[in-house]
Amino acid sequence: MSMASSGAPAANARARITAVTSGKGGVGKTFIAANLAAALARRGERVLVLDADLGLANLDVVLNLHPKITLHDVFTGKNELEDAILPAPGGFSVLLAGSGLVEYSRLTPEVREQLLAVIEKVAPRFDRILLDTGAGISDVVLYAVSLADEVMVVATPEPTSLTDAYATIKVLASQQQRTLIKLVVNQVGRLGEGRVIRGQLQQVVDRFVSNGTDTPLKLEMIGEVPSDASVREAVQKRQLVLETIPGCAAAKALGAIADRLIA
Repeated sequence: MSMASSGAPAANARARITAVTSGKGGVGKTFIAANLAAALARRGERVLVLDADLGLANLDVVLNLHPKITLHDVFTGKNELEDAILPAPGGFSVLLAGSGLVEYSRLTPEVREQLLAVIEKVAPRFDRILLDTGAGISDVVLYAVSLADEVMVVATPEPTSLTDAYATIKVLASQQQRTLIKLVVNQVGRLGEGRVIRGQLQQVVDRFVSNGTDTPLKLEMIGEVPSDASVREAVQKRQLVLETIPGCAAAKALGAIADRLIA
């Protein structure tokens, strides 16, 4: 099910929704989502990052924000959605989940309804919404991804990351009939490593993955982000690498990914 069926009056009347997901945790998914949002904002897009990792949210930590109002408060009716949308460093907006909400780590009908309602309300106000999902293939993650127009899987060259990325891709193909999944390879050691990884994953996908359609699943490489000491420095300071060290290799790579997303 896609939000595209919600009867929007015109193609441009609502945000393009991009789910940023990964097989395993620790691959830099939230770092990519936050910095990509800043890069897209610099290119003139009105961007919202929605922290859809409802059980283990950490977007607030990455951005060094201390929200008084979170999605939890909106879901429980304590606060209005308007009050939970915060400006983030980097010129974009965020909707933060608030961490450790165990009751939202399972997909109940309430969570499903509330997440859909929030996205439908904010979609007309932005050009792009990045859904920063949890890692893995839980029901909550898969439901959040199902609301997106496009999916971006973040992986690293580590074998465990690639195995888990493949598992995620396989589930998205079979359950959501995806025909295109965008791939970002983070923490590459050398230029071109991402392309090699994409080729390897595509080979396995071609052999073992069916999406139940006449169009085979294509993995589109939209960028590789090099291992860069600047990233560690920015993350430890809880800052965006695009803000603090915009000339570094990782920041330039993220800018190139933003360009490809807009193209």
